[in-house]
Amino acid sequence: MSRRPRALRGVRADMRIERLAGIARSLAIYHGLPWRARRLARLYAPFVKAGALCFDLGAHAGNRVRCWRRLGARVVAVEPQADFVRLLERLFGSDPAVTIVAAAVGRAEGTAELLVSERTPTVTTLSREWIDRVGTDPSFRGVAWTRGPAVPVTTLDALVARFGLPAFVKIDVEGFELEALAGLTRPVPALSFEYLPAAREVALGCIERLAGLADYRFNWSIGETHRLVEAEWLDAAAMRARLAGLDARAGSGDVYARRAGAR
Repeated sequence: MSRRPRALRGVRADMRIERLAGIARSLAIYHGLPWRARRLARLYAPFVKAGALCFDLGAHAGNRVRCWRRLGARVVAVEPQADFVRLLERLFGSDPAVTIVAAAVGRAEGTAELLVSERTPTVTTLSREWIDRVGTDPSFRGVAWTRGPAVPVTTLDALVARFGLPAFVKIDVEGFELEALAGLTRPVPALSFEYLPAAREVALGCIERLAGLADYRFNWSIGETHRLVEAEWLDAAAMRARLAGLDARAGSGDVYARRAGAR
């Protein structure tokens, strides 16, 4: 047997070990801290009522799915990474109130190539531009991406047509949030999307997109605090100003949006 195939097998084995370590890290972070689950429940309780429908775009290890099910919601969990689809099926496959969709979400249906981080699978993405931007962020030091598989891409409109209008949508798709919202042509009552100061143009674009769909009010949560910063919800201009004022080296978080007048 030649050395080349043996060397390639060694590289693949090393990558698989990194991948398994990354998955284990995700499980520890998102399921291993009971206090985080309690904070998530307090955060989502105003948006997620018993019997409500929620979409989790970028479901990853399923901590939002678990939280929303404990609040009594029905959940559509959308995830493009095959390893995490299998994990979601193990965790929730027997739950009739959870539907798992093995796909990414974008502005149009089709296929796209994943850019995979084996060691830190939480930052696997469809956006090369986003990778170029976050390279300036200290928290991404040492993160590497490789070309991954082609995955199916669906849209929010297609998900709404298939499952119904959700009460809440979580969008955490590593720089593809605006692309996901570009595939939504009707407003939803409430949603969240990730922001990262090093690539804040994505989040600013999401605010503009939502403002074009309906009159939304905004709030935000820093990092993994799972607490809203503002005592009063902001209009689009004020939320844009908050994001524009963040230091480029500040960490990520989530912007929350709800239609004006919603409680």
